[in-house]
Amino acid sequence: MLSVRCQLPKELGGFNSSCVYVDGGNTFNPYTISAVAQQHGLDPKSALERIFVSRAFTAYQLSALILETLEKALKQHRSRLVLISDVMSLFLDRDVPTREALDIFKKALSYVSELAEQREVIIVASYFPQGHLRRRFFLESALFGRAGSIIKVEEIKGVRLQFSLEKHLALKPLTLDVSLNADTLEKFVEV
Repeated sequence: MLSVRCQLPKELGGFNSSCVYVDGGNTFNPYTISAVAQQHGLDPKSALERIFVSRAFTAYQLSALILETLEKALKQHRSRLVLISDVMSLFLDRDVPTREALDIFKKALSYVSELAEQREVIIVASYFPQGHLRRRFFLESALFGRAGSIIKVEEIKGVRLQFSLEKHLALKPLTLDVSLNADTLEKFVEV
């Protein structure tokens, strides 16, 4: 949804910008993008052409995408939004030694943090808690320590979503529950 909404004009709450989508969780779905584009009155094909996707399959590929190509992509496409899907899962892979995973992850996070500040772009990283508890603890600490804002989204008993603002530079923590009724959720998203 964010990759489409950022394309809207500023007066409609967008950035009038393309989006760079770094897919670390194999989550990019062009059919969903097309549907969201139609809901917002955008041509699906044009909306998809303004989303620049790179997919990583290993922690090393993800860190290379971030460290070696992300800034070039932002410049080339004049994007104001970067989405990094499931930023942590590839670093939980048992084939990557724990110390090495943590070092690479911290380096990528540091770079992303500096890039967001220098280029004045919004970088949103999703994370789905899973995997090896000890390694996950260290990676979570690094991720949450670098994040400017943290929003936790939970599905509660299949009937509602709970959004919890856990960290923000200017706002106090808060929680918002939203019914999973399609009409209510659609109205919420439009706000």
